[in-house]
Amino acid sequence: MDMMYSEADLAFQDEVRRFFKENLPKTVREIVRKTPSYVSKGDMVAWHKALYEKGWIAPAWPVEYGGTGWTSTQKHIFSEEYGAYDAPRLSAFGITMVGPVIYTFGNQAQKDQYLPKILNGEELWCQGYSEPGAGSDLASLQTRAVLDGDEYVVNGQKIWTSQAHKADRIFCLVRTDPDVKKQEGISFLLIDMKTKGLTVKPIISIDGGHYLNEVFFDDVRVPVANRIGEENKGWTYAKFLLGHERTGIAGVSKSKQKVKKLKEIAAIERSEGGAMIDDYAFKSRISKVEVSLSALEITNLRMMASLAGGGNPGPESSTLKISGTQIEQELNELLIEAMGYYALPYGASQVRPDANEPPVGAEHGVGLMSERLLRRAASIYGGSNEIQRNVIAKGVLGL
Repeated sequence: MDMMYSEADLAFQDEVRRFFKENLPKTVREIVRKTPSYVSKGDMVAWHKALYEKGWIAPAWPVEYGGTGWTSTQKHIFSEEYGAYDAPRLSAFGITMVGPVIYTFGNQAQKDQYLPKILNGEELWCQGYSEPGAGSDLASLQTRAVLDGDEYVVNGQKIWTSQAHKADRIFCLVRTDPDVKKQEGISFLLIDMKTKGLTVKPIISIDGGHYLNEVFFDDVRVPVANRIGEENKGWTYAKFLLGHERTGIAGVSKSKQKVKKLKEIAAIERSEGGAMIDDYAFKSRISKVEVSLSALEITNLRMMASLAGGGNPGPESSTLKISGTQIEQELNELLIEAMGYYALPYGASQVRPDANEPPVGAEHGVGLMSERLLRRAASIYGGSNEIQRNVIAKGVLGL
């Protein structure tokens, strides 16, 4: 991948910047700066539709399914500008996760039904993977789907289901054969969240916000036509999806913005000997995380170039997930440390988009504790980092 921008690349960069400036409201940018994980559904969908109308909603998709046809360099430029402009995080469950599964393994009727609504933002998705007894050991899942004519009857429970309270559909792993090796008895179903017998209950996370949920299935009837691919082959499709998810979790541009914010805050906040940024030990920790982030960025670019050449995220994507989440958590810790005591007074109401209470302490400290608390889970979701190391040991190193 050539990292020297051509004239065409620079022109594309200018086009992206113009589009962001003209289409992303300042009010939404301000919300993203304070509370990137709690942008309202309305603001997120409005931004999704703006990108869709521009033709930029699915850069990684093949052109025939609505992708942009961008080069790896253009994708990199877009990602960089996206983070730099404080654009809202879009729901990854449709574009990044289930969309590629549908256009790769789904039949034509499924592609025709689901892909257009994923692209235009009409339908939002969530992920039905983890269960109370099957998190990192996902293949032990027990949610059961029993065939009854041309429908499956689904019973069981999913947990830690991000954004289920906002979603229109859920892609779900279910056990369709309990009498075979656990990875071989799983199927991949697409389920309407309004189906009778499906119940969503909130989980309030440690930051006091509502991002996670439990989802219960009580005799939920799902047409066989909503199954992706073959019965009992869902583990194959699940692994494919997890590769895309782990690639997205790397979050390079997001972490680069946090480094920028960290340096700005550290130049303002004081330690015993002056500004935090002048403290040798603190500055060394920033430098260390910057080096790690640069290495992650290069690895991510290599992965993007591989995907552009027709490859798929393999076990190598686990390296992105491990490094990306560790860097994010270290940056969150450094931000809290830079704020000192003023990071501690925290209430969930501070980061609500409609909050009108004055902050305790400096404005630049608002939302830092919320991100730090919520993103403690980053090294767990998407498959814990311990599991990712096992994936690398087996799939990359052949151990």
